[in-house]
Amino acid sequence: METPKSNYQRRGSIPPFSMSQTLWSNEKSCRDSRSNDEKGVNVKVVLRCRPPNEDEMKVKGPSVISCNELKKEVTATLNTATKQLNKTSVFDKVCGPSSQQKDFYDHSVAPLVNEAVEGYTCTIFAYGQTGTGKTYTMEGEAIKEKNGEFHKNAGVIPRAVQQIFDILECQKAEYTMKVAYIEIYNEEITDLLSLDEESKSIEEKPRKPLALMEDGKGAVFIRGLEEVAVSTADEIYKILEKGSANKHTAETLLNKQSNRSHSIFSITLQVKECTPEGLELIKCGKLNLVDLAGSENILRSGAKEGRAREAGEINKSLLTLGRVINALVDHSGHVPYRDSKLTRLLRDSLGGKTKTCIIATVSPSIQCLEETLSTLEYANRAKQIKNRPEVNRKVTKSALITDLYVEMDRLKQELHATREKNGIYIPQDRYLSEEAAHKAIVERLKFTELDLESKNKKLRELQDLYDYQRQLTANLTEELERTQRELKEAEQAFNDLEAQNSRAKETVQEKDHLVFNLIKSEKAMTDKALELQAEVENAESEISTLFAKIEKSNNREERNKILVQNFRNRLTQQLESLKRNTAVSVTKQEQQLNVILEDTQSFLATKRRATDELKTQLQKLKDKYSSDIQNLAVSAQELNENSQLAFSEVNSEVSKHSSSFMDLFAKISADVNSILNGLQGNIRELEVKINAFVQKEQQNQTRRYQGIQLTSEVLLNFFKTLNSYISKLRLMDEKSQTINHQQLCTLEEKFEELAASEERQLIEKVAELMSASNTRKKKLVQTAVNGLRECSSIKTRNLNAEFSNIQGCTNSAYEEWTSYVESTQAQHIEDSTRLEFWKSSLAGHIECCLAKSKGVEDGWRNAQESLLRRQTRNVNSIDCIMKSAMESNGKTSTQFSSTVTSILEETAISKRNLLSAMEIETDAGLLKLDHNECEKIYSVIYPCVEDMKQMKDSHSSKVSEIAENAGKALTDEYKVDEPSCSTLRRKRVSVPSRESIKNLRTPLLEESLKSFQGNGIAKRANRM
Repeated sequence: METPKSNYQRRGSIPPFSMSQTLWSNEKSCRDSRSNDEKGVNVKVVLRCRPPNEDEMKVKGPSVISCNELKKEVTATLNTATKQLNKTSVFDKVCGPSSQQKDFYDHSVAPLVNEAVEGYTCTIFAYGQTGTGKTYTMEGEAIKEKNGEFHKNAGVIPRAVQQIFDILECQKAEYTMKVAYIEIYNEEITDLLSLDEESKSIEEKPRKPLALMEDGKGAVFIRGLEEVAVSTADEIYKILEKGSANKHTAETLLNKQSNRSHSIFSITLQVKECTPEGLELIKCGKLNLVDLAGSENILRSGAKEGRAREAGEINKSLLTLGRVINALVDHSGHVPYRDSKLTRLLRDSLGGKTKTCIIATVSPSIQCLEETLSTLEYANRAKQIKNRPEVNRKVTKSALITDLYVEMDRLKQELHATREKNGIYIPQDRYLSEEAAHKAIVERLKFTELDLESKNKKLRELQDLYDYQRQLTANLTEELERTQRELKEAEQAFNDLEAQNSRAKETVQEKDHLVFNLIKSEKAMTDKALELQAEVENAESEISTLFAKIEKSNNREERNKILVQNFRNRLTQQLESLKRNTAVSVTKQEQQLNVILEDTQSFLATKRRATDELKTQLQKLKDKYSSDIQNLAVSAQELNENSQLAFSEVNSEVSKHSSSFMDLFAKISADVNSILNGLQGNIRELEVKINAFVQKEQQNQTRRYQGIQLTSEVLLNFFKTLNSYISKLRLMDEKSQTINHQQLCTLEEKFEELAASEERQLIEKVAELMSASNTRKKKLVQTAVNGLRECSSIKTRNLNAEFSNIQGCTNSAYEEWTSYVESTQAQHIEDSTRLEFWKSSLAGHIECCLAKSKGVEDGWRNAQESLLRRQTRNVNSIDCIMKSAMESNGKTSTQFSSTVTSILEETAISKRNLLSAMEIETDAGLLKLDHNECEKIYSVIYPCVEDMKQMKDSHSSKVSEIAENAGKALTDEYKVDEPSCSTLRRKRVSVPSRESIKNLRTPLLEESLKSFQGNGIAKRANRM
């Protein structure tokens, strides 16, 4: 037993019959259709107005639509604040609110169904606002009653199916019939007959979108679409009910059951007929029944989120359909069929070889007035589309059998591929070709999406333009009526206008001559402005280069300033350290010399005390042993010898000590003098170098300041000249624009007068052609004049903007350069003052150092001389003491000699004991004192020598460090402003002369007109 699915025929890669697909035919059918192709048939438009619904009756609003079925007219009433306007439209058929489904079908649709049975491709689709009865008209509320008759509310589709079967039964012809039912939802095509029957709801049903493709001849077909073979009307009714249940519907504020998608129900009929020659042919007819989703206002319908997106997609596809209709009516070179899938499917129905009938549904409510007017305008435009219907080409039975054999071979190949290749159900080459086609479709889809975004933008712009054009059309209609009234009044002035026309021509020629001179002058000014712009750009680049060099020089000066300041601080610190070290060394030397002086004085005092004690003891001995001098002669003689020996030894030791001290002191003095002399020489050399550096820096500052002043004067003069040129150019441009505007106004007035004269000539022929010609000319002239004005105003604004930018840049550069020159002058004065201050301060410090070093040198020399004098004085005093002691010893020896004979024997023992005791005590005491004094002097002299060596090393290191820092700071780290090859040289600026600027000026109007008139008179004289 066959299931319902056995009747389904899936077309894999072979396309089903689409709205644009035809079969091969013989020559006779081609000749029969040639006449229709040449003439063309307008699209049939039927208007149907629904009765008011319950909500509209409750509101009791006025009806704005009145239908006259006899005259086939529809009048829309527009009530304004001041008057009532009626807009009347004429259609092929008009059905009022009281029309019944059967009457509507019999008069409007039945003839087109007969044409489909005869072999034409016919399309019927309903268009209108949501809630105006499109689905009711196409499908109805019920199909048949219990008695088998049609229900009175049955729609176009069931009645068309019944009519087709009735005709075929009357003809008793052999036929095959297939039906397909598709839906376009959110720009995706879905087969309503291929959904899973076991699903519980619409949302759960798988909705695999189908691909819309084109064959090699440009025909559009749906890949994977299933066509169901049917044999009775009841099968079609069941299929229709099933597909209608699968459609997307939803409730809105305007319609309780609103279609959210476009649906297309296609019936393909193949009928066999025999020719008188006995040849069997197959003729193919096709009927496309389209139920479009209604256009809706989202605010009024209350659509949100998903419903709002659905409404947007519906309005977009309907808007694309309107654009296609407008392009076909206007005979545009490009018709945007590809902007929507709906228009691609209806491509052959609009402007193709299909007989098309549009059912426009409207509402009589005043609340839907705007949508009603839009529908009426849409229907009026669609009525002007011309199709070229042709009978579908007939095919012979043998050709059909050949096609069936090809189909059988294809199915066998698929079956074999299914059995042999696991998982692949088609041949390999076909699979690869389909995969390539799929990739091409994906790429085309991406490109289409991008194109869709751009088209949406254009769509919004065109919608705004459409609204504006509609308003403009209304205004032009009123203007046309007013113009017609004025034309009747202007007929009397026709003769005068002919004379004015000749004078106007001469004036136009004169104005053309003036415009030519103005254009020539404007071109010269433009060229001169471009030259000045190039000069300004060069000056700007040179100024930026100069600014960079000045900034680099300033940075170098700042670094040099910081370097000199750091060098000054380091030099001050090192000189202070040297001063402290010198002061400490001098103090230590003074202390050591004082210690030596004190030791020498104590040594002399000790010597003096020992001498005094010795004199006392000798005096006692003299008094005690005066009577025994003779006895003491020997001891006196020995004492004299011992004393001379002791004094000679003391004298030699003192002389030796004095000479060694003098040598040491002379060596130390020579070292100190050399250090001081070197320090003074270094300080003087440093002073000479610093003076030279200061002088050189002052010269560099003066040279830079003079160069900046010279550059500033040149730039200031250039800026003043540029500002004067810009002001002159702006005045000349304003004068030129004023003259152009006046001439354009004059030209527009003259052309309007000329158009009015031509209108009066054309009014005698055809009023309609005259008004259309006048409107086109006015639009053309107005567009040209507006374009010229707009272009002129744009050029003026651009030129003024460029002048403003140039003047602003010039002023800003002038202000910045002036401020920079002022800051440079102030900086130069400040740097000069600072250099003078540093120079004087450094000179004072150097003089102070020199004075202090001279004071140290003088103090050292004074100390040296005082030490030498004191040493000499000590040596002399010791020599005197020694000499006096020698003399006293001689006298004592003489006395002893005189008395030695008397007491020699008595005092021999005592003399010997006393002399031995004295020698022992004297020698031991003197040697001990001398040794102690020498140790004390050595202990003072050795630290003095070490301190002098340390001071010498410290002075040498400090002087080396100062010399090294000075050489590093003034030779290595100090940056000299070296000349660079990038320094700009003075260039000669190309300044136009006064004569060249005067030559750019446009000649006076009177002079130009006189020369033009003189040339015209001369030409006419030459012709004569």
